[in-house]
Amino acid sequence: MRSYLLTFWNIVDPLYYLLTRLEYIDRHSNIFRVRITKYKGKAVVLSDGTMINKNDKMLKIHLHNVKLLNELKSVKCSVRRGRIIFQKVHFSMPFIAEYIHNHKNSNEIKGVIGITMLHKGAEKLGFETVRPSSSLYRLLKGITQAPLFLLSAERVNISKIPEPYYLFMSKEKLEQTYNKNK
Repeated sequence: MRSYLLTFWNIVDPLYYLLTRLEYIDRHSNIFRVRITKYKGKAVVLSDGTMINKNDKMLKIHLHNVKLLNELKSVKCSVRRGRIIFQKVHFSMPFIAEYIHNHKNSNEIKGVIGITMLHKGAEKLGFETVRPSSSLYRLLKGITQAPLFLLSAERVNISKIPEPYYLFMSKEKLEQTYNKNK
């Protein structure tokens, strides 16, 4: 069943890519696809003092789920899967920092934002997790992300599906932590 769903997602992914206006940073080595967006949630103050307000420009990061699921399909242990995801995200972060640094609107971008159910260990990567305030938004994100979460799970357990959380990182923290030119 999982292989059929993964095949379906492989077919649908190019359409998803087009509809979401995502960009590849590096098609081969980076696990993220990105786009510039305006933040639409409630104001958030990050630990370094950066204030993220409604309509601030952020770089939205999307895990390239199909690529990730294809790479993880032979890995049976959930702990090993988590480590692989962590390593791939960690490896990709300097590319995110470079992308923002070189972007034509770099001075307007406040930081990085993502939303995910895979937020365990995000703090070790430098992200701050924030629960979205809108219960409707959490529900919609939960519905759209649950199939991918279940596809990646070692054992399917619908009662153990985590809630989606925002991941935030200020541009300054991103540059301090992941700047390749330090």
